[in-house]
Amino acid sequence: MIDWSRVRQLNTEVGAEDFDEVVELFLEEVEEALARLAALTDRSSLSADMHFLKGSALSLGFETLARLCGEGETAAEANKGDAVDLAAIKACYTKSKEAFLADYSAKLAA
Repeated sequence: MIDWSRVRQLNTEVGAEDFDEVVELFLEEVEEALARLAALTDRSSLSADMHFLKGSALSLGFETLARLCGEGETAAEANKGDAVDLAAIKACYTKSKEAFLADYSAKLAA
């Protein structure tokens, strides 16, 4: 679910002193994007939204979420946006966030 090697790499890249801020910004932006998606009545921007979420998820090691968003992006690009399960994507994000927040201090120390 979480690619901890990517998390450690990002922590090294931004520095431990700024990492918490990066995490906070990531969570904020992803939650805003998910809220926008939940309110969508027109899925014409779905591909771009899925692409944004995929990139964000990859940057912080949320690999399962990134995979689901990549599949959603592909479906939206093929005009199958109605087949994208936004509830499953949100549930995956929630589960990934819980796992990340529960373990990231210990995993970074390892």
